Amino acid sequence: MTGQNQKAKIANVVIVGGGTAGWMSAALFSKLFARHYAITLVESEEIGIIGVGEATIPAIKNFNNLLGINEYEMMQATQGSYKLGIEFVNWRKLGQSYIHGFGRIGQDRLWLRTHQFWLKMHALGKAKDFDRYSINVVAARANKFAHALWDNPNSPMKDIDHAYHFDATLYSRFLRKQAEAQGVNRIEGRIEKVVQDSVTGYVTKLVMGSGVEIKGDLFIDCSGLHGLLLDKALGVGFEDWSKWLVCDRAIAQGCENSGELKPYTKSIAREAGWQWRIPLQHRIGNGLVYSSQFMNDDVASEVLLNNLDGAPIGTPRLVKFTPGKRKNTFEKNVVAIGLSSGFLEPLESTSIHLIQSAILRLVALFPSGEFNQIDIDEFNRQTNFEYENVRDFIISHYKITEREDAPMWRYTKNMGIPQSLEDRINLFKSSARFFKRGDEVFLEESWAQVLLGQGLQANYDPSVDLITESEAEELLNDIEEVIADCVDKMPNHAQFIEKYCKAEI
Repeated sequence: MTGQNQKAKIANVVIVGGGTAGWMSAALFSKLFARHYAITLVESEEIGIIGVGEATIPAIKNFNNLLGINEYEMMQATQGSYKLGIEFVNWRKLGQSYIHGFGRIGQDRLWLRTHQFWLKMHALGKAKDFDRYSINVVAARANKFAHALWDNPNSPMKDIDHAYHFDATLYSRFLRKQAEAQGVNRIEGRIEKVVQDSVTGYVTKLVMGSGVEIKGDLFIDCSGLHGLLLDKALGVGFEDWSKWLVCDRAIAQGCENSGELKPYTKSIAREAGWQWRIPLQHRIGNGLVYSSQFMNDDVASEVLLNNLDGAPIGTPRLVKFTPGKRKNTFEKNVVAIGLSSGFLEPLESTSIHLIQSAILRLVALFPSGEFNQIDIDEFNRQTNFEYENVRDFIISHYKITEREDAPMWRYTKNMGIPQSLEDRINLFKSSARFFKRGDEVFLEESWAQVLLGQGLQANYDPSVDLITESEAEELLNDIEEVIADCVDKMPNHAQFIEKYCKAEI
């Protein structure tokens, strides 16, 4: 590898692994770079994919738009449904639930957000549950869905934001078709050997079981938890975050549809973890994320199977993981995307988003042939920031709880947490304030819903007192009434899908 040659140019990009990470990478790189680089994707049907993540966050719309994807065609091809947020059941305490909804909450007054007025008025008994002031949450509870409408800037209909539930395997197939049409060369087979330059350590080629050699300049490691290139070949170390994120197992199990097609993901806290429920057109995706310290695999499987809404489909799949990330996700001429870069439990549906953001980050910092270290360092810096931000958000769900009914919950409630999260929680406690620290995945609305939903006791911003109690009460009443009226006029979620994007099942 000519790592020191300033005239070197990348000619061949090799993606190792298919699945969601591989085909998302292939689809966008071929869309942007096919005329400039030869793009090859290597995968083996024998190895298979994890396929745990089937829920997304709104940013995926930007990715699909870059690819020129028609939303309704994608929904039909992936058996998709719409997602307005995530309901958290039993997280604060048994029998209690709240929804982390996408989009804006209420309406700002002065420079203050709705949750700051709500804190004061709720304490006075003059405000209802916080859920009532988000149009996404009210619509989710009513099983309604509509796209945002921008014709009236004063209407909460413009504040609707959505993501998707879809079959991740079908999404990969959908993207594969587009990527191959854009010139991606797919090679089937197992990789037997990774060859590195004896001087620089750069990966130079892959040797297949058939004896075929695949040469490359830039290698994208989408090999999942195997970590074939970044881990096995380059030996990049791993940051273990299991002292804060104790769950290290997941069992995935599909089941038949039951009841109404809901426009939100469900996360139900169990004794030693949590269960996801993701509604698709043709089935429900279920899984149990749990800690092997507090529950064995047999019990976990029994818990999941006893809490399905319909008859099981297929056989359960067990995934073992260590929460955390690679110390570097860009090393020499290898970039890890997806599970090969790290694993954070999909509590807030970030798995696919972390793939997406890594792909876009690589586009923004796409290397020249000399692989300048300053570009690599910036890629790793941004990746570290994003992973730590998501990590802290997930930890907050476990740390802020009233539950002490089981050993795992007693541990997480009393455990030490990263200083970055400690500072954020303390600032919110002081005056319900939140400030962005950079290009964060989750912004103020998300943090406010989760921190308050989990039961964090916070003081309101003193500037709330700049308006009278009657004005604050009127503001909240108006927000609630207008949102309720808008949602009443929205179509039913299942009927919307039936009309616009029903799949052939």
